[in-house]
Amino acid sequence: MALTRTLLKGLGLTEEQIGTIIDAHAETVNGLKEQLDRYKKDAEALPGVQAELEKAKEDAKKSGDAAKIQKAFDEYKAEVQAKEAKAAKETALRKIAKDAGLTEAGIAKAVKYADYDGLELDEKGDLKDAKGIIKNLKEEWPEHIAKQSTKGADTSTPPGNQGNNGKYSSKDEIMKIKDPVQRQKAIGENIVLFTGPAPADNGGTDTDNKE
Repeated sequence: MALTRTLLKGLGLTEEQIGTIIDAHAETVNGLKEQLDRYKKDAEALPGVQAELEKAKEDAKKSGDAAKIQKAFDEYKAEVQAKEAKAAKETALRKIAKDAGLTEAGIAKAVKYADYDGLELDEKGDLKDAKGIIKNLKEEWPEHIAKQSTKGADTSTPPGNQGNNGKYSSKDEIMKIKDPVQRQKAIGENIVLFTGPAPADNGGTDTDNKE
């Protein structure tokens, strides 16, 4: 699924939040494109380096350095191929991370700390065991799972109990918390202590007639 303003608006985000996410996404994509371009240039340079190697090997026969030159080339070639393989796996992992519902920040962390040696690509360039990878990503980065919907109030729970986690018995107790962050969090979790319970629905007005 493409990351679009329409999609983000559908999630209830503000224009400022949408702008921040779009900018971060564009920066990530541009950085990845630049990285792939560098790897592509390295790969395109291999034939030229191979030709130079053959010539160098001929020139080195007299000095006995052919084996050293061959070894240096093999190491360079292996490095280029490793970078290409990692870039392909990173691209596939980003796709999987999006399917897992990770935010941009979560995707960035998943890509950064991934065990690329343990990832395999199929013939289409997609990661094998996609379902297993998605499961692992959700378990490893639960704090970065995007919230796509807001659950309504549970009608089975009495209104008077909403917004009170039971840890505090009065608003005075909460206001004594010195840490402003913890205090604000406690207020949000126990808002009923500050607003009072919601009025109960008695099903309408009393319509009994009195003589």
